[in-house]
Amino acid sequence: MGSAPGAVLKMLLLLSTHNWSRVEAGNSYDCDDPLVSALPQASFSSSSELSGSHGPGFARLNRRDGAGGWSPLVSNKYQWLQIDLGERMEITSVATQGGYGSSNWVTSYLLMFSDSGRNWKQYRQEDSMWGFSGNANADSVVYYRLQPSIKARFLRFIPLEWNPKGRIGMRIEVFGCAYRSEVVDLDGKSSLLYRFDQKSLSPIKDIISLKFKTMQSDGILLHRAGPSGDHITLELRRGKLFLLINSGDAKLPSTHALINLTLGSLLDDQHWHSVLIQRLGKQVNFTVDEHRHRFHAQGEFNYLDLDYEGNVSFSCSQPQWMPLTFLSSRSYLALLASPREEEISASFQFRTWNKAGLLLFSELQLVSGGLLLLLSDGKLKLNLLRQGKLPSDITAGVGMNDGQWHSISVSAKRNHLSVVVDGHVTTASLLLGPEQIYSGGTYYFGGCPDKSFGSKCTSPVGGFQGCMRLISISNEVVDLISVQQGSLGNFSDLQIDSCGISDRCLPNYCEHGGACSQSWSTFHCNCSDTGYTGATCHSSIYEQSCEAYKHKGNTSGFYYIDSDGSGPLGPSLLYCNMTETAWTIIQHNGSDLTRVRNTDPENPHTGVFEYVAGMEQLQATINRAEHCEQELAYYCKKSRLVNPQDGTPLSWWVGRTNETQTYWGGALPDPQKCTCGLEGSCTDAQYHCNCDADRSEWTNDTGFLSYKEHLPVTKIVITDTGRPHSEAAYRLGPLLCRGDRSFWNSASFNTEASYLHFPTFHGELSADVSFFFKTTALSGVFLENLGITDFIRIELRSPTTVTFSFDVGNGPLEISVQSPTHFNDNQWHHVRVERNMKEASIQVDQLSPKTQAAPADGHVLLQLNSQLFVGGTATRQRGFLGCIRSLQLNGMALDLEERAMVTPGVQPGCRGHCGSYGKLCRNGGKCREKPSGFFCDCSSSAYTGPFCSHEISAYFGSGSSVIYNFQENYSLSKNSSSHAASFHGDMKLSREMIKFSFRTTRAPSLLLYMSSFYKEYLSVIIAKNGDLQIRYKLNRYQEPDVVNFDFKSMADGQLHHVKINREEGVVFVEIDENTRRQVHLASGTEFSAIKSLVLGRILEHSDIDQETALAGAQGFTGCLSAVQLSHVAPLKAALHPSHPAPVTVTGHVTESSCVAPAGTDATSRERTHSFADHSGTKDDREPLTHAIKSDSAVIGGLIAVVIFILLCIAAIAVRIYQQKRLYKRNEAKRSEKVESAQAVLKSELNIQNAVNENQKEYFF
Repeated sequence: MGSAPGAVLKMLLLLSTHNWSRVEAGNSYDCDDPLVSALPQASFSSSSELSGSHGPGFARLNRRDGAGGWSPLVSNKYQWLQIDLGERMEITSVATQGGYGSSNWVTSYLLMFSDSGRNWKQYRQEDSMWGFSGNANADSVVYYRLQPSIKARFLRFIPLEWNPKGRIGMRIEVFGCAYRSEVVDLDGKSSLLYRFDQKSLSPIKDIISLKFKTMQSDGILLHRAGPSGDHITLELRRGKLFLLINSGDAKLPSTHALINLTLGSLLDDQHWHSVLIQRLGKQVNFTVDEHRHRFHAQGEFNYLDLDYEGNVSFSCSQPQWMPLTFLSSRSYLALLASPREEEISASFQFRTWNKAGLLLFSELQLVSGGLLLLLSDGKLKLNLLRQGKLPSDITAGVGMNDGQWHSISVSAKRNHLSVVVDGHVTTASLLLGPEQIYSGGTYYFGGCPDKSFGSKCTSPVGGFQGCMRLISISNEVVDLISVQQGSLGNFSDLQIDSCGISDRCLPNYCEHGGACSQSWSTFHCNCSDTGYTGATCHSSIYEQSCEAYKHKGNTSGFYYIDSDGSGPLGPSLLYCNMTETAWTIIQHNGSDLTRVRNTDPENPHTGVFEYVAGMEQLQATINRAEHCEQELAYYCKKSRLVNPQDGTPLSWWVGRTNETQTYWGGALPDPQKCTCGLEGSCTDAQYHCNCDADRSEWTNDTGFLSYKEHLPVTKIVITDTGRPHSEAAYRLGPLLCRGDRSFWNSASFNTEASYLHFPTFHGELSADVSFFFKTTALSGVFLENLGITDFIRIELRSPTTVTFSFDVGNGPLEISVQSPTHFNDNQWHHVRVERNMKEASIQVDQLSPKTQAAPADGHVLLQLNSQLFVGGTATRQRGFLGCIRSLQLNGMALDLEERAMVTPGVQPGCRGHCGSYGKLCRNGGKCREKPSGFFCDCSSSAYTGPFCSHEISAYFGSGSSVIYNFQENYSLSKNSSSHAASFHGDMKLSREMIKFSFRTTRAPSLLLYMSSFYKEYLSVIIAKNGDLQIRYKLNRYQEPDVVNFDFKSMADGQLHHVKINREEGVVFVEIDENTRRQVHLASGTEFSAIKSLVLGRILEHSDIDQETALAGAQGFTGCLSAVQLSHVAPLKAALHPSHPAPVTVTGHVTESSCVAPAGTDATSRERTHSFADHSGTKDDREPLTHAIKSDSAVIGGLIAVVIFILLCIAAIAVRIYQQKRLYKRNEAKRSEKVESAQAVLKSELNIQNAVNENQKEYFF
């Protein structure tokens, strides 16, 4: 539709230099004069009038002449009242009244404006695409301030709704002031040239301001070139404005020298659009209408006396064409043409966002059918429908729903069809036989009337929503004025002389990079690959901390962390180490040991650290954590940290505040301090750091930096390694952060009148609120924030109902979640509500969320101005009784505990977490309360880990055993607090529960043996044939009861699970969770004086049966896991002793993993290494590793053994050879330096006793 790219735009250009100061002042000038009261009668016009006394000239505000206002002949939505202001004016506000002393008033209306009285444009309020609210009675005046103001000559008021007991009645006033500016008319081949005197211009501040209107979608508005190759181009492409800047600086990278920005949309609508380019130094603001983009530019602007070339006129030309808007799928325009014409011919232009819709239907004479032109999936299809025959069609064009104007011409004559789309012709020949195509006389544009009208029109895709213009039938242009006046054709739900299309993706309300697409009535956000979800991609799909992941039952691993939730920061992939608390581990690029030599203050060494997360993400993570630390190991040999003469630092590090820090690991943020200075343990007591002693031997100042405001370390600088034999080395560990200050931040509300107050919540376009609550009350308000009319409120409406209420100017709405169980059960429940431009939603726990769609084209801004009340309301009524925890608004946490400390009736903190989270403690672990949160006590479980879910397993070598002694002799003290003492000599066990898992390939094998002082015992063995046998002997004088499982060999190298539960003489056995058996014992019902529990080989001589003795002599070779006898866990006591335990380990027993793929050798020694628990203390923390060695296959294991033996033989041979060589060498040669610098340093550090503390390594 537009001219070729690069052509000068055919347009009107308005130079608004005189008004610039007023724009800068932000409309602070006086522009509120009444403009209508002094107008002559001829300045008023209308669609119709009820009578001479109801004419438009009587529509002045507060006037009572005539009938006291304007009323049309018929009250419908096609009526309008129009004012001609005589010249272009700036209009800043409007006011309306109803008809004087009547029941006639308008309750809502549209405001249209135009320069020419043609091609009207609807005024859209800032927070709504809908109309204005009108009057509630006849005489009160309703004012509206227009932000932004209107610059136009003509105004048109279109009533939408009115008093149902009366009719349309209006009196109006318009306020504003004169608006004058110079204009120039360009024809596409002409140009306007400026040549500026550079001496008169400021090199710092630069402003370009203009307004333009055009019908062309492409062309250049402005081009300015400088002497150094730099230039600025302002160009319209497909109705969007592009700003291209080339600084001409060859020194800059191409990505910095070239700037290409896009703003605006649908700018080819023949309405004025304002453009403003402001430069202050390097900061540039680019504004089109109300949309602004800020950026930094490189290079300088250069300036170009006024001249022009081509056909330039300094007046406005007004093209005379009228668009139509098809407002809904029920809209249509029906036009009559001469019937029985031999050719059906029509042409028009259209624009739309919808993928489908009927564009044209023409009835056919003599043939039952019609000719359809429609949009389908953005493509144009021309179908010839004939009864009883397959349709003939032509498909043309693609992506026709792009909002651009497209030209269409359709022709059907005899047996020939053709359609021209934007100048491209597509034709088809039809086999009609003797039939011919004749026009039926009626053309339906945009849709079909109701069937009650007797029309043959049909559409398989529904009506068209969009704009049309330049409609022609049989090469005759349709007079749309006649259509509007009712003298030509008929129509429904049309807006004539206006194109009401709008770009709902400008601005883009899809957050976090969501892709916006749109239809005529709404927009959609594609959130794929963004990490966010919801109607506007507002809500993060990830948790905000490792602590939150932990309390969803997750174990250690990599997780995406979105520290600010729905805020602007994106997620980062971090490692979560789940211990009693949750540690976040953030790696960087400099974890290796780095050696430094030959530096001085003029030539320093600078180590820069880059982290796996951005600095803003790191700051959010650190701020959220309870504690953060980072180990900085600094080794030195004649390398000082401080200059002893003047005290200036010679080495330092820099944190995220970009400030120089001179304290070192383990010290407080005091300048030039180290750990040894605080502990009084420095090598030289007159210094605060070991390195300042300037010794010739290696020493170090190592420890954890834990001042959160300075973390993480981003740079380290070393300057004192330039002297002879001077050297330094350093290694920086990962950033470690534990806990989540917000997750457990809570407050207890003790009275209904108590509440916490916070600053006003600002969530104008998108707002989300989430929190946990716990209560026994029947109802109460969790949160409330009020505006003048807008508000939000979240409340427990009843024991089973949580309700979210709000109003953004469209009237109060509420949505509720109903639960089949009560919410007031004193358990934690999670609530999350969200409101955005498209919908509102609420979800409680895992119940199905409820949503409420926003009204189409309604108000969208949530405007609040009161304080935010938490736990109550401004009226101190219906307050909440209970606990609220982890309250977050748009991803930002509120500190409930801090505010509760100074608020009567509210207490900081809230206990009782085990009631909700206790189920996370597994395998017999007990939930224990903490001031903030809880932990799982695994002391009575055979498992370990944060949730007692990590099984403790051991590999038993041949002949090895673990013996847990319940009592050394019969007289063991009954008052002992140990687990063993609970089985004292007088005790008779009538019940026990035993669980364990095993994996082996050996038979016979003894899995478990429990003995007593009275020669009673229990043995669990694998017999020679592979059967699993459980042997109970509860009476020394009887043979043991045997429970035999012979369904398969249990020595098959697979992992098997055994569970034995005895209640007196009844034993219940479960194997691998699918084989169950219950037996009754004949030998007795009680164990007397239990002595010991043996895993593996039986070392003592006992009076036991032959099968048990044979298995006991062989012992067990393989893997045992999670062994538990009631509350005793012998493997855990042996491998993870938390206190002295009566356990003896004989032979080769090592911690391992019993989990292995099918077909592996159970006797091979394999280990699975993972991230060790990080407890947060210096001495008991293991290095973090991530070298996972999977179990080998049988053949692989054998090959590995062979290779290992060969390597050992080779190593021994090499060692013998080296010893012979070393024996012959001179003593001086033995001190020769190792070539590898790393090896030298490690060797030296190992030799010296000065470096005596553990070196911690953190790496993946």
